[in-house]
Amino acid sequence: MKKNMKSALMKIAPLLALIILGMVLAFMLPGKFLRASNLMNILKQAGINCMISGGMLVVLITAGIDLSVGSNTVLGACFIGVLMQKFGITNPIVLMGAALLICTFMGFINGTLLTRLNLPHPFVSTLGMKNVLLGLALLITDSTPIGFMNKGVDSTLFLGSATIGDFPVSFIMVIIVYAIFHVFLTRTALGRQIYCVGGNAEAARLSGIKSKNVLTFVYSLSGFMCGLAAIILVGRVTTANATAGTTYDTDAIAACIIGGASFTGGKGTIWGTMMGAVLIATIRNGLNLFGTKNDIQYIVIGAVIILAVTIDVVRNQMEAKARRLAAK
Repeated sequence: MKKNMKSALMKIAPLLALIILGMVLAFMLPGKFLRASNLMNILKQAGINCMISGGMLVVLITAGIDLSVGSNTVLGACFIGVLMQKFGITNPIVLMGAALLICTFMGFINGTLLTRLNLPHPFVSTLGMKNVLLGLALLITDSTPIGFMNKGVDSTLFLGSATIGDFPVSFIMVIIVYAIFHVFLTRTALGRQIYCVGGNAEAARLSGIKSKNVLTFVYSLSGFMCGLAAIILVGRVTTANATAGTTYDTDAIAACIIGGASFTGGKGTIWGTMMGAVLIATIRNGLNLFGTKNDIQYIVIGAVIILAVTIDVVRNQMEAKARRLAAK
């Protein structure tokens, strides 16, 4: 009974943290934080990180990591900009499809480097790819931001800029994608295999799971989610800037860890990840409302990430201790 209560508390911890933070900000920023326009702005800000974090989650579940998600997202956005500016392409299906294709392909390369070249850890391959993709984004844009002022690309910008009432379409998209993710991770054989590969790689091998294929799929899926984030990004800021993704990697990792995922793999839920991403967006929003300078914001978000990692370490130590006591 006690174990079940503890498990339930861990699952709702991200939501409780978000509620408490909201109450604190509402008290400290009366008349500002709880405005409907501000709350909707938080959801708009969270949309990009939610998409990237969804892909990061499946990678973390396999005990991996993808440090290239920020650069991959920006590359997808820049790819849309280059096709529009240099080739005159304005068809939204072509532009969005191209972003999804290039980002998924880069994710596939990440998975292939890890599984076929037998690199020691995904940290190595994805860190290298992070710089390669950033270089590609700078190269194809000539290191110059591309503005989306052409009326012909309005449909491409729709997902990142439009609202229904005041509710952002981008977050409606997040909810739909996350619902699909939830079903995939909890109701399909491949979803269970992803957890198995991360939870116990040897057991996965003995049960006949082709771990290399699973890992290649997972990193490709992470790339696909970067493509979705890129589509939202261009609509959100109406600019493709190769240097825009500097914090996306760490924000995504923090969202997943806050949401209950672990660097050791085998755990994490998509809804917890959503709460983690919204929590980070809320922190950034609160700092902006306080008028905090960018340098202080970097310090605060960095401290939040360190805290999230510390919580993960402590949580794993407690679980390991509980297993040892249960075995006696």
